[in-house]
Amino acid sequence: MSNNRWQVSPEVAGALGENAIIDSSTHPPKVGRLHCHFDGWLGDDLLEVFPCFLVSERLARAVQQSNLTGWRLATVEVTKGMEFEELYPNRDLPKFSWLQVTGDSAADFSLSAEFRLIVSEKALRLLRCFIIENALIEPANEP
Repeated sequence: MSNNRWQVSPEVAGALGENAIIDSSTHPPKVGRLHCHFDGWLGDDLLEVFPCFLVSERLARAVQQSNLTGWRLATVEVTKGMEFEELYPNRDLPKFSWLQVTGDSAADFSLSAEFRLIVSEKALRLLRCFIIENALIEPANEP
C-alpha cells in the first residue's frame, strides 16, 4: 500500500454566490451555507470554489460507496450566471454536493497548511475514474 499523498487543485468553475453564508473573519473563511454561482464549467466532476470543494452526483455516489476517510457531503445551491448561459446556452449542470474535507493527514482526504486538497493514493485512484481533466495533480509536500 502506497503512502503517497497528492495535492489536487480542481477546476474553478465559478465563485461563492450571494446566498452563501460566510464568516470571513477567519482564514480560510468559514462557510455555513454554500452557494456556488457558475460562470463556466469545463465538465469536471471535482470543482473548487475557495474554500470549498464540489463533487458531481456520480462522484459523490462513488465516494459514499467507498471506504475512503476524511470527508462528509452537504448540500450546495448552484446557479448559472449570464456568462455561463452565453457560453453554454444548452448545457445543463449535473447535481453537485459539497465535499467537506474533515480528515487529518492520515485520512484519504485532508487539507494542507495552505488549505489545498490533499488525497491519498487510494482516493486519487477513485478520482481518476471520473472526469478531472482540468485539475492540477502533483505530489504533496506534506509529511
